[in-house]
Amino acid sequence: MTPPHLRPPGGLTSPALQRRAFAAHDALDSGGTPDGALREVVKQSWERSLRHLSGPEAAVAPLVFDAGDLEAYRSSHPLAAVMPVIQRLLVAPSYESGLLVAVGDENGRLLWVDGDAALRRKAEGMLFVSGADWSEHAVGTSAPGTALALDASVQIAGAEHFSRSVHPWSCTAVPLHDPDSGSVLGVVDITGTEDAVALHTLSLVEATVAAAEAQLRVHRLQDRTRPARRSAGRSADPGRRLYRNSLQILGREQGVVNLAGRSVALSERHAELLTLLALNPSGLSAEELAAMVYPGEAAVATVRAEMVRLRKLLQRYDAAAVPDSRPYRLPQELVVDAQQVLSYLSRGAHRLALNIYRGEVLPRSEAPAVVRYREKVSAQLREAIVGDAGVDVLLQYLQLPEAENDAEAWREALRLLPARSPRRVAVVTELERLEAELR
Repeated sequence: MTPPHLRPPGGLTSPALQRRAFAAHDALDSGGTPDGALREVVKQSWERSLRHLSGPEAAVAPLVFDAGDLEAYRSSHPLAAVMPVIQRLLVAPSYESGLLVAVGDENGRLLWVDGDAALRRKAEGMLFVSGADWSEHAVGTSAPGTALALDASVQIAGAEHFSRSVHPWSCTAVPLHDPDSGSVLGVVDITGTEDAVALHTLSLVEATVAAAEAQLRVHRLQDRTRPARRSAGRSADPGRRLYRNSLQILGREQGVVNLAGRSVALSERHAELLTLLALNPSGLSAEELAAMVYPGEAAVATVRAEMVRLRKLLQRYDAAAVPDSRPYRLPQELVVDAQQVLSYLSRGAHRLALNIYRGEVLPRSEAPAVVRYREKVSAQLREAIVGDAGVDVLLQYLQLPEAENDAEAWREALRLLPARSPRRVAVVTELERLEAELR
């Protein structure tokens, strides 16, 4: 987002800024590139949008949930627990203020859209509705999608939107984070006319998000103090929607699985097995798992014994997460941090992917399938960052141990840095170090 002291005179909806944005659209129509007169955050977003969309005419929000699927998904999402806070602080005041409030998940899919009734009917014309995908990948530059791509507060006004159907609108969006892991849970957006991108609107949305994150933290503390339920009936506990079961395997010699708000350390073997089951939701036979985990001769009996131990471990924390057998299969989704990295990279959200990436997948594992997956994640991250990301993200990437000796990446950073940037000194120093070590 443009800092307040750098906002253009007259604000984001000023005629001068809007003329420049319309001129940038004209440049695209003529086969050109986004105009340099655009705000930098908008220009970079347009460039990302063009990697996924042929042009503004292709930026149409797809409807990805029908009514039944939407209700089931959002009722089980952690954001459902904080909707009363958002309803009280944002939605209720919006009914007569000419504004809409939208709440989306971490992938940019709108789960709730509420507010001024007349405006809601008007917004249906551009499919700004619950169940639609408003990520940059789908519609190009918009406040919800761009806020998620950057993991930062964003305001987008009028013709700055990539899609022309959104030009009559302006919007402010702020990501909402998991208070335990810090990962992005979703985004809160206000959409309307000029008031939607006022400075006070940004402050209001940021304050609402802070209150929602605090409320989620309170809910979780309360949930943890309740007596643990050991039965399978726990899966119906409404408190479970406070969490998404997840598996952390990036930069860890031993994985950690988070089940119903409890973190469980895993042995390396159990982390390998759980990773492969999460990556193969249709299930795997004991023979398939053995070939994936053990180099050389497959040890089917050993896999079966390890799965018995893993099932007993998970049973103690969350009976609903215990894998089925014949084939071995997880009964519910397990969010894997490495898969989130790949998902964000596919949408051009390089900064968000890099913020999640804490190192290689289970770096000590020698399981053949895990080694292949480790190489895939690392290679795709490097390719995306070195080939497409901006210099700030590239420099952040170069702080990773696996990247510190990547001469090509350091040279690319030097090429991208402005000639007078003080950061060039550090980059040149690293290149000289690498050249000296190669002598």
